[in-house]
Amino acid sequence: MNKFLGKNDIKLILILLLSTLIVVGALFARKLTEEQDGKRVVVSVDGVEVASFPLDEDRTYEISGYDEGHNTLIIRDGEAYMSDASCPDHLCMGMGKISHAGQSIICLPNRVIVEIRDNGKTKTEYDTVS
Repeated sequence: MNKFLGKNDIKLILILLLSTLIVVGALFARKLTEEQDGKRVVVSVDGVEVASFPLDEDRTYEISGYDEGHNTLIIRDGEAYMSDASCPDHLCMGMGKISHAGQSIICLPNRVIVEIRDNGKTKTEYDTVS
């Protein structure tokens, strides 16, 4: 073979590599599971909670907003977003997809708030400006 690496050295390197791959894979799978556990999409209209759905179940929900306004909420692939709104500016549709605890979509004309909440299991991420 090689005068620097013997047969046992190669076996040891392979065992260490395999062990590392197993540990990294287990940690990655755990992180994915923790990210979805307990997260809910909570819908409020005019300050009153009207619906709550698990983030990991795909669905479409029609929201009856203030003063006959309406919004369409889509929950798909662990993300929630507004696909349609009766408001004149459609800013809520441009807010993008949310998937982390503490994120929200707000439609002021229809007085609709959609937010991601968890049961305190995951760390909340905050945007900061200083």
